[in-house]
Amino acid sequence: MDFLQPVRDFLGCVTPQAWIDEAIKDIPLLLQDHANCEKKAASTAMNLLFRYNDKQDLQEWLAQLAREELLHYEQVMEIMTKRGLSYTPVTSARYAGSLRKHVRTYEPQHLVDILIIGAFVEARSCERFAAIAPFLDAELNRFYTFLLKSEARHFEYYLSLAERYSPEPIQERVAFFRDCEMALILQTDQEVRFHSGVPASL
Repeated sequence: MDFLQPVRDFLGCVTPQAWIDEAIKDIPLLLQDHANCEKKAASTAMNLLFRYNDKQDLQEWLAQLAREELLHYEQVMEIMTKRGLSYTPVTSARYAGSLRKHVRTYEPQHLVDILIIGAFVEARSCERFAAIAPFLDAELNRFYTFLLKSEARHFEYYLSLAERYSPEPIQERVAFFRDCEMALILQTDQEVRFHSGVPASL
């Protein structure tokens, strides 16, 4: 899957095998959290749509992204229904909240940081879909392999928008958030979620 190489190059580390080993032990939980992630991704896009409604190109892409994320949410829910799994809320990973603690409070740097974080969230989602797909049953393997192709380009869209709205080069901020993101992925976590770190039980 050559189209994944830009994703791997962008991230600071690959998913530890320990996370994969633990995540595939509870597929229903993984699907629940995946549904939540897709819904949150759509919500984030919608919030940005309302907050930055003066930026036409941002509006156009975020509207498309929100539709796509909601479609993925519906697809996860359909799989859950077929498997007799009811939707119940699960607690969020500390991942996104921890990254957002570093967002600057003034514009346009606030928007730039949010967009950079969005790029890392999308890239990590894509990398994890690829990481777990070989260990899943045939239906889920097909589903996550299918998702890779859309998720793989999302991070690049976020980055291009960050570059467009930033008054200075973004490489330094990207490097900063890469280090933050990598630390979260390699640190231990008490709960297993799509964006959690190494399970503490291992």
